[in-house]
Formats: sequence, structure tokens, C-alpha cells
Amino acid sequence: MLSSNFSPDLLAALALGGILLGAIALVVGIVALLRLGKNLPALVKLLQIHDDLLGGSAGRASERIAEIEAALRAAELRGDEHASRIAALEGLARIDLSLVGFVRYDAYEDTGSTLSYALALLNRNGDGVVLNSIYSRTDTRTYGKSVRGFLCESNASEEEIAAIGLAKESAMHDAVAAGG
Repeated sequence: MLSSNFSPDLLAALALGGILLGAIALVVGIVALLRLGKNLPALVKLLQIHDDLLGGSAGRASERIAEIEAALRAAELRGDEHASRIAALEGLARIDLSLVGFVRYDAYEDTGSTLSYALALLNRNGDGVVLNSIYSRTDTRTYGKSVRGFLCESNASEEEIAAIGLAKESAMHDAVAAGG
């Protein structure tokens, strides 16, 4: 048997207080349930609006978030693919002969129609070739000279220098058009 320092009247009062407290909690719970029961349709509607906002009309918010995460991963993969393609294209752009200068002229006084020409084909660094085709009544001769940094590596004629200059101008025009 347990020995206690509490009187039986005190224990009875504590038990009665506990029963009363439990009864009050039960009443408060019942009232809360009744109020919730009245507001339950409104709460369900709010939860549906919440899910619709986050998830669109395709499903619950968690499903929509999973779809968004999957779409993000796919976009990141496409971004990586695009970055590698851009790097490859930039590598090609450095060596392509996209800068062109073309000058027509009469090499000799007895020929007309400006059938001689100088043609510069250069990359963005000004490296490439300048071709010079000289027309005469008896034959046509074509010469090629290396160009580095927009400068001909051997003696260049006025027409060849002009063709290189036109190619260089096209590079500046392209840079301005691209915002560079």
C-alpha cells in the first residue's frame, strides 16, 4: 500500500477538479468541432484554391511542383547542349573567311570593262589570302598572297591593299551591328 501525505479530502477535490477540467475541455472541443463543421466547406474551398494556384488545374500542388522541377532539369540539359553548340560555332567563327573585300580595276590602259580584280578573303583576325587576277587582251594571270592581321606578308599592290581595307571595314561594320 502506498503511503501518502495527502488527506482523502484533498485527493477527492483534486479528482473532482480533474473531472471538471476534462469536462470543460470536452465542451470546448465539441464547440470547436461545431464551428469547424460550419466552416469546413470554406476551408476545403480555400485548400482547393491553394492547390489550383500552385498546381494549375493539372493536379495537386506537389504534383505540379514535381512537374516544374522536371521541366527545370530538362531546360538545364538543353542549356548545356546549347552552350556546347555555341562554343563549337564560336570556334568555327574564328577561322572562317567571312570578311570579304573586292576591288575591280583596269590593269592596263588598252583594256576596259574593269576585268581585273583583287579579292581579299579574311577571318575575324584579319588572316587569310588576297587574290589578284590581272586581265590583259592575251591572257589572265592570278596571284595569291598571304595576309596576317590585315597586312599582306609580301609587297601588295594598291588594289590588294584596298581589298584588304574593304574586308577590314566589313569586320568593323559587323562589330557595330552586333553591338561590339
